[in-house]
Amino acid sequence: MPSIHELTRIEPVHLERLDHQGVFTTGILLEVSETTTRRQTLADQVAATTNDVLAWRDEALMLNLAGFGPEEHDLFMQAGIEGLRDILGLSLDDFRARLDQAAVELKVDSPSDLATAGWWEQAKTLEDA
Repeated sequence: MPSIHELTRIEPVHLERLDHQGVFTTGILLEVSETTTRRQTLADQVAATTNDVLAWRDEALMLNLAGFGPEEHDLFMQAGIEGLRDILGLSLDDFRARLDQAAVELKVDSPSDLATAGWWEQAKTLEDA
């Protein structure tokens, strides 16, 4: 599981408070924010809003996609895809096009069609869960 320090939407003060609460990985973050009640409790514990917690969850879900690492995170950020909701808002063709354009801008190889389709399908599966 990626470290919560890889999340780009968490301000340093909240990272410190999450660390203090024992929330070190995105997996733990997802677990402790699984329900509305848990999200409110976590928000209260770290002096954040429930919207903050939802944004962290959204990015954490994306970081936990299979085959997803720091390079992919950079690519997604360049493509303006900050979390699972951004993936869900795109058709597979639009998702692929955004990643291809970001790869050109970053001067890196585009992800394979198989990887792109896999991430998109995983996002759809997580949406239904």
